[in-house]
Amino acid sequence: MTNLEPRPQERLCAAGTATVDVELIEPRDVPLGGPRAMTVRRTLPSRQRSLIGPFCFADHYGPDDIAVSGGMDVAPHPHIGLQTVTWLFEGEVLHRDALGSLQTIAPGQLNLMTAGRGICHSEEGTLRRFPHQRRLHGIQLWTALPDADRDGPPAFEHVPELPELVVDGARVRVFMGTLGGVTSPARAYSPMVAAQLDLPAGAVVHLPVDPAFEHGVLVDVGDLRVAGRPVGPAWLAYLAPGADALVLEAGETPVRAVLLGGAPFGEQVLMWWNLVGRSHEEIVEARAQWQAALAGEADGLGRFGAVTGYDGPPLPAPELPHLRLKPRGR
Repeated sequence: MTNLEPRPQERLCAAGTATVDVELIEPRDVPLGGPRAMTVRRTLPSRQRSLIGPFCFADHYGPDDIAVSGGMDVAPHPHIGLQTVTWLFEGEVLHRDALGSLQTIAPGQLNLMTAGRGICHSEEGTLRRFPHQRRLHGIQLWTALPDADRDGPPAFEHVPELPELVVDGARVRVFMGTLGGVTSPARAYSPMVAAQLDLPAGAVVHLPVDPAFEHGVLVDVGDLRVAGRPVGPAWLAYLAPGADALVLEAGETPVRAVLLGGAPFGEQVLMWWNLVGRSHEEIVEARAQWQAALAGEADGLGRFGAVTGYDGPPLPAPELPHLRLKPRGR
């Protein structure tokens, strides 16, 4: 997925320390573009917090009637310095990338793209692509790659089956990292965790977690209390490191949520548009190379490649701000 904000702001992201047990992050609506734009609810990055572990981006969408919204149709766009983590609750999405990957993802499966030094991709979840599809519902996460790995080669992997466990009656599917003694086969570059949590109505779950990790709990459906604090649908609850278990309490209806987190990311990263770098100069260079790729120039194509088979032109980069991209506080 892409960040289609017309004037994306640079963000210097760094690990922080929460001053309360549970910090609530309110979602904001962001259109993905076009006259029938699909709207997502974004909680990372936010004014309060830019990172939870290595996770630097969280979009939550649906359930959308794609006959009304048009579904997801994101033209080829570039990434550097991150991994895209795609997880669905309903519907299907087709991924294409410059490596030649062509992969449909369905609920319970994982699509993981490692941008490394640079790649471009597209995503389609529309009636034209999937005539049988009626609803689309899921999340997209990004993780910031550590400095030692962020200039490596791009890669893509599809994981059709993920490990799971049952904790106090809750079904837990681990799609990134390790939780409760089970580990996702997907490649992770930092200590992290991401898992879907399905709680029966009225359940009280003591979820074992790594006390060295900070965590976020993103509620999809249902009323959930996290460490005693109510968290509504689409909101993200943040918890600082220190606890070896999270207490989750479902209300009168079943709850679905996503746990994400990891060791506090020890590096500062500058995010602008779809690019995760370290400096103003690096972002400017990557943007220029993407624009060169759109013009068919070897410099840009050598870094990002090209997506084949998508019906439409790639997305041009937004204009850079007139001021130098500078670090921002949390």
